[in-house]
Amino acid sequence: MAATSTTLLLLLPITLLLAASSRAAPNTAARSVLCNGATYGPGDPFAASLAYVLSELQSATPARNDHDFYNISPYPTAFAYGHASCVAALTAADCGSCLASAASQMNATCGHSVGARAVLVDCGLRYEQYAFKD
Repeated sequence: MAATSTTLLLLLPITLLLAASSRAAPNTAARSVLCNGATYGPGDPFAASLAYVLSELQSATPARNDHDFYNISPYPTAFAYGHASCVAALTAADCGSCLASAASQMNATCGHSVGARAVLVDCGLRYEQYAFKD
């Protein structure tokens, strides 16, 4: 009986290490993707503001402990506002991967909308032409 107990005690840390290191990829299934009906055209300064906001959301959000970040573009000719968040259990890399998928799904669905929101199972991403609070 003592040998069995000793074996179990030796295997327990190994099992816990394996369980902790085997994480699944983020769930990027879309719950909803919504688009603002207004659009921007070629050469519109909003495009540069939006590119800045989306890039910053995808890089800064995973680096934050709470995986939650709001931002605004620094270009005064056409402001863009954004918010991104991931479930807290995701690693920074998985959060970044999830947000990249959200951005891709928004772009595919909404194109040149001045506002869009993608709510995925493990993360969410939103941008607008006006300030907002989720």
